[in-house]
Amino acid sequence: MKAITYSTHGGPEVLTLTERPLPKPGPGEVRVRTRFSGINPTDVKTRARTTPEGDQVPNQDGSGIVDAVGDGVPAERVGERVWMWEAAWQRPDGTAQEYLTLPARQAVPLPDSASLELGACLGIPFLTAHRALTLGEGGPRRLGPGALAGRTVLVAGGAGAVGNAAIQLARWAGATVITTVSSAEKEALARAAGAQHIVNYKSQDAAAEIRRVAPDGVELVVEVAPGHNTQLDVDVVAHGATVVIYARDVEAVTIPAWPSMVANLRWLPILVYTMPDAAKDDAVAALTEALAAGAIRAGEPAGLPLHLFPLEATGDAHAAVEGGAVGKVLVEVAPQW
Repeated sequence: MKAITYSTHGGPEVLTLTERPLPKPGPGEVRVRTRFSGINPTDVKTRARTTPEGDQVPNQDGSGIVDAVGDGVPAERVGERVWMWEAAWQRPDGTAQEYLTLPARQAVPLPDSASLELGACLGIPFLTAHRALTLGEGGPRRLGPGALAGRTVLVAGGAGAVGNAAIQLARWAGATVITTVSSAEKEALARAAGAQHIVNYKSQDAAAEIRRVAPDGVELVVEVAPGHNTQLDVDVVAHGATVVIYARDVEAVTIPAWPSMVANLRWLPILVYTMPDAAKDDAVAALTEALAAGAIRAGEPAGLPLHLFPLEATGDAHAAVEGGAVGKVLVEVAPQW
């Protein structure tokens, strides 16, 4: 079978198309015939900075069809359409290959109403967004319809993959969503995702606009750029609010101590890969419910343009992510079946 591998860290050029033997699923595992492989910023950063122990197949997320199961996994799972998450986390087998084995819980059934392209967009962005949206003071452990009713959420960078996921999930859960963007193009994408209020921080006074929409402040901030947005967050939060940081734009963030104390403001950094298993299970369950309800979408009409590359051009796909492609970059591992 065909696979993309790398054995040393570096630029996209270290990714090589290779032939590998067909893997066999072990106990508790499924084997998936991969259709799409989704690329996240952490996939390209890992490739650029970390030399693996042997050959590594990149990319955490993907979608496909279960074609074999190991001991302890119901045979009825063969033929299931699935989406995959964290395939390459502390494992040598990411989704940029025609077949891969992984623990059965990390291959989640995908409803017939959801495309395999959508399935490959879920994984890391949506698990991250779910975690961020469930960490507010007194908030729900798991999202569902009405779980965030009456709450106002600020999503920084609403045109990004996690920002898009946070907007879609927050709206499904009943929140009022404000988001910040940097261009008219991104404003259109954030609106397509479902944000009710959009602030262009390049052309508007972001704090004033957010306060106009939410005079009492926002209860929860999903933050992609804490170094750039620290003061803005302090200026627009409600008393007892939470700022959840899921990415970094600087190595160190200076948090204003006194304003944070006065507001009883919580700053919570998160990393999806190391969050508790129970939180991942809650996120997967919520995403399953949201998918069944048609509340999660992908593609430009959903504010998440898709950029498709063939398997042999995985290096170009990684370069597109590094270059700041707006939307979701997918590798089409196999042609349509």
